Amino acid sequence: MSIFSTGLSGLNAAQNALATTSNNISNLYTPGYNREVTMLGESSTGNGGVQVNDIQRQFNRYIADQLNDATSKTSALETYGTQVEQIDNLLADEAAGLSPLMQDFFSSMEDLTSAPSDPAARQGVLGSADTLSAQFRSFDGYLQDMQNGINGQIEDEVTQINNTTEQLGSINREIALARAKQGEAPNALLNQRDQLVHELSERMDLRLNIQDGKSYNVSLPNGQPLVMGDRSFKLEAMASPEDPQRTVVGYPDSSGNVRALDEDAISGGTLGGLMDFRAETLDKTQNQIGQMAVSLAVAVNRQHAEGVDLNGDAGGEFFSIGEPRAFSAERNTGTAEIAGAAFDADSIDQLKATDYTVRVTDAAAPAFEVVREDTGAVLEAADVDYAGGELSFGGLTLSFDAPAGLADNDRFVVQPVRHAAADLRTAIADTDKIAAAGAGGEAGNNENALAMQDLQQESVVGGSASLSEAYASMVSDVGNRTNIVQVNLEAQQGLSEQLEAVQQSESGVNLDEEAANLIRYQQYYQANAKVIDTATSVLDTVLGLRG
Repeated sequence: MSIFSTGLSGLNAAQNALATTSNNISNLYTPGYNREVTMLGESSTGNGGVQVNDIQRQFNRYIADQLNDATSKTSALETYGTQVEQIDNLLADEAAGLSPLMQDFFSSMEDLTSAPSDPAARQGVLGSADTLSAQFRSFDGYLQDMQNGINGQIEDEVTQINNTTEQLGSINREIALARAKQGEAPNALLNQRDQLVHELSERMDLRLNIQDGKSYNVSLPNGQPLVMGDRSFKLEAMASPEDPQRTVVGYPDSSGNVRALDEDAISGGTLGGLMDFRAETLDKTQNQIGQMAVSLAVAVNRQHAEGVDLNGDAGGEFFSIGEPRAFSAERNTGTAEIAGAAFDADSIDQLKATDYTVRVTDAAAPAFEVVREDTGAVLEAADVDYAGGELSFGGLTLSFDAPAGLADNDRFVVQPVRHAAADLRTAIADTDKIAAAGAGGEAGNNENALAMQDLQQESVVGGSASLSEAYASMVSDVGNRTNIVQVNLEAQQGLSEQLEAVQQSESGVNLDEEAANLIRYQQYYQANAKVIDTATSVLDTVLGLRG
């Protein structure tokens, strides 16, 4: 090979190296860009010189997978933490919390015992009851707004996930076409595809399988595909078939019908964080607030009915409270519906802060299986009673409109207390109707007022805690969960930052290193240019000798 050809090959190699370095510098702030290196090798002609073997991107699949997994967990914890802090701040606010208002209510009842016929004392009781019930409704409204907000955020996340999976399928196709035409895929497309996978991991946990070392296939943790080659499969935000107020994620089955996924099928990322927060904290807190509202109403109403008012009449309801809610599953094959649901005052100590799933195990008997949604525990047969078209358990009774229409495996979701606080109100407006006197006593005595005041210390919530104790336990539980999420988030963020640092050390652009490369390849270019200049001088000398 002539000295000219050797020098030209060096110039070409230097130009490629300078172009690669320039591209690295210009993409310093491009998300997902992986640093490129010009791979040089001895010319394959065997006559000397150099050739460009490859423009290689510095990408480590193992580190990328670890970083994506850590990113998914970090994103989930960040989302969870943002949401749970809102509830923590709401409950921990001493000025706006329920605890001082419950104290005010029972304090007003104490004032009534001192002057049971005093209109001012009676008005104080109604005023504090109105304020307390309004705050219960306000708390429930705030939590329900959060439920609606979670529904909207799930819809937004599903839309973004579908957009990303569609782009992944398109890039898989472009990469396949590029490989077919050029023998290899452009690094820019590979970078874009890996960046999309990273962005997808921020929204949810996923499984990545690289088919034949080329095409990316992405699936849910349970194996249901989201991307297969150039095909993408859309998720769908839909109303839960068992609770129409709840947005869940659906997936098309083999027939094209969209089926709701189990909520635990979605994990990690923003979407998983939202669903975990809803299932673990938001539902639980709303149920606990509802349980307290029902316990307060039932306990006060039951005691109020034991007394007489200033007119000598037996006490009526002091508080009004809504009924439990129940929904039939969409896939039920029977025609029976739940016609009504009511609290059983005689077994109210069995009322729990949870939803239930009722499944028909034997339509002919009929027989039922009742499962607690918070723990997954099946109620003992002795705790479930069915007679005359009415099913009783957990401090409530359900009635079916047509028991003969029940079918095996029909399912019903029951929410005894989820929305109870939204319907808590003072049932009386006339101060004379407060039954402060004991039955059989004079209308102006304070026996029943004393008994109602004593309810403050009684275990009226679930038969195991007073109202104040139940509220303190709820505040503590949310506070502890907030702290746990924060601690886990800090640890996970540290891991993510470490992995990102490792990834950047291998794949990121370092300006100092690239600046040094510019100087190095510039000198390399100048040296090869000097080789050609020298060859020209030699040739001129040889030609001059011949003359």
